[in-house]
Amino acid sequence: MMTVTSVSQLDPNKHYTYADYLTWRFDELVELIRGKVRLMSPAPLRAHQEVTTNIIGLVKPALRGKTCRAYAAPFDVRLSRATPNGDAAVETVVQPDICIICDPQKLDVRGCLGAPDWIIEILSPGNTAHDTKTKFDLYEETGVREYWMVTPGLKNIVVYLLIEGQYQLQGEYAEPCEVPVHMLPGLILAWDDVFENV
Repeated sequence: MMTVTSVSQLDPNKHYTYADYLTWRFDELVELIRGKVRLMSPAPLRAHQEVTTNIIGLVKPALRGKTCRAYAAPFDVRLSRATPNGDAAVETVVQPDICIICDPQKLDVRGCLGAPDWIIEILSPGNTAHDTKTKFDLYEETGVREYWMVTPGLKNIVVYLLIEGQYQLQGEYAEPCEVPVHMLPGLILAWDDVFENV
């Protein structure tokens, strides 16, 4: 088997698994969406990084004493159920901007196996359809309980909650207010703090 050292060596029409993904030896970040390779966007803009840092800084203190852990990309999230076939059965590996996992059984040395409890994607120009459609559908289908889409340019937060297997819009926040975190009762993020320095 030839060692894959460049994304250009991958066949865009081929179906890949996490077992394949683990053998690749290139620096570019990719996601595996239902067996198809998707190259990640170039390095995010500063506003994207500000929002990521702000949210992690707001959430981390609230997780003290809980089993929940917060991670920022790059962090492999394998959206699959554990099967006897292991890595060869996993066809979807995503890199959420931020994810919170409360079940320690889902964490291993390579990342997360199964749906995180809460995912936050920070939308970048040119990447909106991927986060609002492709990932929205994936996260809903695999049981991510809460999904936030944050748009730094618009200073907008859209919150969805998984109810009976389908995402229901819980709120859209585009001005100073308090934004409740449903999967962590009692945690409320201030809109101003999320968009500080943006």
